[in-house]
Amino acid sequence: MMSAAVTTSAGSHRAGVIGAGPNGLAGAIVLARAGLRVDVFEAESVAGGAARTLELTLPGFRHDFGSAVHPLAAGSPFFATVPLGQHGLEWIHPPSTLAHPLDDGTAVLLERDFAHAKDTLGRDSGAWRRLMEPFAQNWATLASEVLAPVHLLSRHPFLLARFGIAALPSANTVANFCFRDARTKALFAGLAAHSFLSLDEPLSAAFGVLLGAAAHAVGWPIPRGGAQSISDALAAHLSTLGGRVHTSSKVEKIGDIADVTLCDLTPRQILRLSDAGLSEAFRAKLEKFRYGIGVFKVDYALSSPIPWKAKECLRAATVHIGGSEEEITTSESAVRDGKIADRPFVLLAQPSLFDSSRAPEGKHTAWAYCHIPNGSPVDMLERIENQIERFAPGFRDCVLARRVFSPAALEAMDANLVGGDINGGAMDAGQLLFRPTMRHYATSSPKLYICSSSTPPGGGVHGMCGYHAAKLALSRLR
Repeated sequence: MMSAAVTTSAGSHRAGVIGAGPNGLAGAIVLARAGLRVDVFEAESVAGGAARTLELTLPGFRHDFGSAVHPLAAGSPFFATVPLGQHGLEWIHPPSTLAHPLDDGTAVLLERDFAHAKDTLGRDSGAWRRLMEPFAQNWATLASEVLAPVHLLSRHPFLLARFGIAALPSANTVANFCFRDARTKALFAGLAAHSFLSLDEPLSAAFGVLLGAAAHAVGWPIPRGGAQSISDALAAHLSTLGGRVHTSSKVEKIGDIADVTLCDLTPRQILRLSDAGLSEAFRAKLEKFRYGIGVFKVDYALSSPIPWKAKECLRAATVHIGGSEEEITTSESAVRDGKIADRPFVLLAQPSLFDSSRAPEGKHTAWAYCHIPNGSPVDMLERIENQIERFAPGFRDCVLARRVFSPAALEAMDANLVGGDINGGAMDAGQLLFRPTMRHYATSSPKLYICSSSTPPGGGVHGMCGYHAAKLALSRLR
């Protein structure tokens, strides 16, 4: 435990960043580009936050602690301005973007090229293309608009209005309006379930449309070597700008840390800083911030690839396990009501199929997680594995070792994952516009800003929270 302080030459502006996740590193890069002396303080021994890659099961098996597949990183407007490739980041694009197995032994595949839609989506291919193509073709513009605070004035009002028409309703409303086949509805339900909302809830369609468009625009790639490669590349670029990352450096008091400080922390962690200089009124607002649904995660070391009944699942790094639209709806609605789903929707990643650096020769890694009420102590391991076995009989026979992360265990590994919430707070309508408060990145202190996923646009590895917070801080510093 430490109180961090940094000294620099007189007359120069100093910036401190608390937390070396992708948002903290992104904010640090923006500040360093502007000529500030930047120091980043990370409590853990390795930078990255949830974007870390660790040996969680057996020696030689490298697992992504949090994020594994990165459409929003590949499509991030800010990351596009950073030469991450020069610092070792290499994207791997599996043959298929996503696989969604069904009980009849087949799977629906989401292919990056719209030309394959007819083969995979049949009579819904035209409707799928009409829904997704306008956003995929204008991805750079759309991403800049939606990966930012919601605002009334836009340079691209027609594109944003079109997205709003598709995004504001519930996922089930959009699916039932646009599609006829149960297979396509199931595919869209799996995409929308990333929202952590009930699929009958407004705004749940937004996640399905955004992730679907990203699949066609930039793909759902994995970074060679794991998510750590993203964090390492960001840190390496920061170093070229003169910034420094201090690991194993937990900040408990800001003290004289800098002229401006960005916090890649959720409201709960910010409130624990003993000298943040926040007004009582602002502290009261942060205390009202609501955390969202948690996750229960399992990392696997495997003796062989997962034995999917639908062999085409081996074409994708991401597999959505949940069967039909109706079943996924039931699962997500239960969790939103604070209950446990007997047949949970499971998100599974199998990166070693496409990246041999993740496991010893001939062996494989996978991780899987399901949604669970925030902080729930219920053990979901059997339910998760029952779902995988349902579509891949014999899966348990492939398991060499497993590492189970309850919500509490996730939070112990990363204090920002409060109650297992990987989105930095509930993403419902009540917290979408004003996140974490009406000030967004600003606080009641002119020197302190928030840049975590508790600010717009929320969860995901994209760096945009850090980018926007740093730009605001710079505008006020000058």
